[in-house]
Amino acid sequence: MWKKRTLAMLALIQLGLLLLVGRLAQIQLIDAESFANHNLIAESVAQRTQELIIDDGRGSFVDRNGAPLTKRYVPSLVLFPFLTAMKWPMEQVARIAGVSEEEIRRQLEQEDGPFVLEKDGEPLALSAQQMKQINDLRIPGVFAVNKQYPLETVYAPHLLGFTRPDQELIKKRYPKRPLPPKTEVGIQGLEKAFDEFLLADGETKLLYHVDAEGRPLFGLDVKYSDTGNPFYPVTVQTTLDRDLQQEMEQIVDRYGLKKGGLVLLDIDTNSVLAMVSRPNMDPRDPYKNRGAENQIVLPQIPGSIFKTVIAAAALDEGLASLETTFDCSRKIDGKTRDEEHDYGMLDLADSFAVSCNNAFATLGKQLIEHDPDAFETYARKLGLYPTAGWEGAVYHEEHFRQFPEEQKGTIWHDPRDKRVPLAVAQTAIGQKNVRVSPLGVANMMATIARGGEALQVRAVDKVLYKNGATLFSFPPQPASDMAPIAPQTAEELQRLLRSVVTKEDGTGRRFRSLPYPVAGKSGTAETGKMDGGAEFINKWFAGYFPADRPKYALAVVELDCPSGRASTNDVFAAAVEALYAYDHAKNEVK
Repeated sequence: MWKKRTLAMLALIQLGLLLLVGRLAQIQLIDAESFANHNLIAESVAQRTQELIIDDGRGSFVDRNGAPLTKRYVPSLVLFPFLTAMKWPMEQVARIAGVSEEEIRRQLEQEDGPFVLEKDGEPLALSAQQMKQINDLRIPGVFAVNKQYPLETVYAPHLLGFTRPDQELIKKRYPKRPLPPKTEVGIQGLEKAFDEFLLADGETKLLYHVDAEGRPLFGLDVKYSDTGNPFYPVTVQTTLDRDLQQEMEQIVDRYGLKKGGLVLLDIDTNSVLAMVSRPNMDPRDPYKNRGAENQIVLPQIPGSIFKTVIAAAALDEGLASLETTFDCSRKIDGKTRDEEHDYGMLDLADSFAVSCNNAFATLGKQLIEHDPDAFETYARKLGLYPTAGWEGAVYHEEHFRQFPEEQKGTIWHDPRDKRVPLAVAQTAIGQKNVRVSPLGVANMMATIARGGEALQVRAVDKVLYKNGATLFSFPPQPASDMAPIAPQTAEELQRLLRSVVTKEDGTGRRFRSLPYPVAGKSGTAETGKMDGGAEFINKWFAGYFPADRPKYALAVVELDCPSGRASTNDVFAAAVEALYAYDHAKNEVK
C-alpha cells in the first residue's frame, strides 16, 4: 500500500514540476513580450537600464511667431553618475560651461542616475558654441543636448486641450498601429484634433546598462537612442499670439469674469489670436467644476446680439432702410406699452443703437412672412451659424475640424414657431431657442468688418515637419456656399454698429473714450435662471476695431451672471486698450 502511495506522490510531484517548467517556458519564451499585458523582456532590460528622456516624441504647438506654447527646448548639459568613479577632465567642462568644479561634483554625488546640470534651480542653458566645445571633448557620460521641458505657463488650455495615456482609446482610435500602452493621446482641443499628426514616433533618450550596484555592465558606452526620422515630431503652428493670449487671460481674471470668456480674431486672416474660457481648467483635474468646457465654442443665448442678423436680412431683402421708423414705446407684441424703455418713434439706426426690441420684433415678423428661412439664411451669410470653425478635407479625413468641441447653434427648436407671432418676435431679439457660440458672434463681426465676406475661423495655420518644411496648411475658406450680403448692406451694418458707440444713448457709448474707435453690439439675454430672487443673464459685447480700418474682431460674454453686476464692458474696454498699446509698441500703427 505504501509503495502505491509513494508512487502516486512522486507522480504528482513530477506532474507539478512539468507544469511549473511549462509555465516558466510560456512566460520566458512564448509570451515574454505580452504576458499579462506586460513586456517582460522590456521590463527586465529596464531594471538594469538607466536612461534620460530628451524628447518624448509627441509633436508640439507654437504661436504665429514661432514662440512655444506647450514645450520648450533648453541646450542642457547631461551627466552620468559613473563619472564619480573615473578620471575625466572636469575642469575643462566646468570652464566651458561657466560653473565651478565644486558645483559639478556636488550634483554628481547627489544623483544616482543621469541628470541635467542645474544652476540656481534651473537647467543650465548652454550656447551653441558651448555645446559644440563640450561634445567635441567626447567624454563618456558627458553630453550637451537640446532637452525638452514642459512650459511653466499654460497658454490657452481650453483651445489647446490636453493629453493622457489611455489604452482603450488607443485601441479604438488607432486599431492598426502598434502603439505602446503609455502613449499620450489627445483628449480635447487641438491636442485631440491634431492627434494623428502629433503622435509620438518614439522617444529620444540617452541610456546605459548597469549591474545591481549601478556600475556599467558594458563599459562606459552610453547609447543615444532616437527614431532616426528626420521629419518627426511635427510642430503645429497655431494662429495664436502668445503675448496677446497671456494679456487677455490676465484681463479676464482682473475683472473677475467667472463664467464665459472672450475670443479675439485677426480680421484679415480670420484667425484666432486669443481665446479665453472660464471657469479655468486645472491641468491636474481638467473636469473639476466643469473646467474643461470651452464656453467659447458652445451655443449660448445671445439676446440683442442677434438683432444684427435681423438688420442684415431686412436691409439686404429691401424690407427696410436706415430711415424706416418703428414704435419703440411698445413691447414686442406691438401693443403693450413699454414703461421701462419708452423711446417713442425711432428710425432703424436709432433703434439699433438703443436696442429697441419692438423694432426688431416687427422686422422679424415681416421677414418670416417674406421668407420663412430668412433668419437661418442670414445667420449663415454672416458666418454666425450653425458653426464657425474651420472644417474641410485633410488627407483621408473629409470633415476634419479644428475645433472638435464646437457644437452647432440653433435658431428654431420647433419650425412651427415660425407661424406664431410671439415666438417669431422672441426669436428676432435673440431669445426663445436662439443659441449661438461666442466664436460665431466674433466671426459675424469680422464678416461685417470685411465688407460681407464670411470665412471659417482658423486656430491653426499649418503643420510643420521637424526640418521646418510644411506638411499641411490650412488656408482661409468660405463659411458657406451662399452668396454674400450686398456691399451696400455691409456698409449699412457698419454704420449701425458704429452708432451703438457714437450715439448719446447708444448701448455701447462707454467705449467712445477708447484709443481705438469701436463698432459693435451689446446683448443682454434672459436665461430663465434665478438665485434668491435675482435673475441671471448672459451679458455680451461684440464688435470690431479700429472702426475706420478694421483689424480686430472681439466678442466678450459673461454667462449666468447677476443682472447689473456683469464685467463684460470692463473686459472689452481693457482688451481694446491693451491691443492699442500692443500695436504701438510694435510700431504697427502708422
